Amino acid sequence: MKDATLRSVSSAGVLDQLKGIALFTALISVGAQIYIPHEPVPFTLQTLFVILAGAFLGWRNGILSVLLYLFLGAVGVPIFAGPTAGFSILLGTTAGYLFGFVLAAGIVGAIIKADNSILWTLLSMFIGFVVIFACGAFYLDIVYVRDWHISMVQGFLIFSYWDLIKLAAAVGIYRAFLPRSNGHNVS
Repeated sequence: MKDATLRSVSSAGVLDQLKGIALFTALISVGAQIYIPHEPVPFTLQTLFVILAGAFLGWRNGILSVLLYLFLGAVGVPIFAGPTAGFSILLGTTAGYLFGFVLAAGIVGAIIKADNSILWTLLSMFIGFVVIFACGAFYLDIVYVRDWHISMVQGFLIFSYWDLIKLAAAVGIYRAFLPRSNGHNVS
């Protein structure tokens, strides 16, 4: 009897985790469609959901939600900004940001797990945004621009004001839902 109960609880826990991964994959996909065209990289809302995926799902499931997003886009589901799809996007101008999403979700999930106070939440999410844009600017510099100053301005600094707003929104959303989840991440 005890084993059946434990399996039932474990199955429910796994199912809840899969639902969370699927939900944040969908939110990241929707966030990619809310964009302002800009060269070489558009302004999008997907970074907000990447940061929230790490915060709500924890480092492991946050990473899995981003990897699922990248996989679906790579195999042809038009969920990248535009909407676009295909493996070539993972090699284009936005590739550094897309792979930075994986790192950011993991980092935010790992840091927030240590302490979910408002200051720690703000710090973890700020670091997540910095990681995304540092990866993006680095990739732009190596593959396309080949001028570090221009890469930093067009691939990092130009997003600063927009992402400070998203940072405030992410912290607010996470804090608003924290009491419902009792502050526990699934990881």
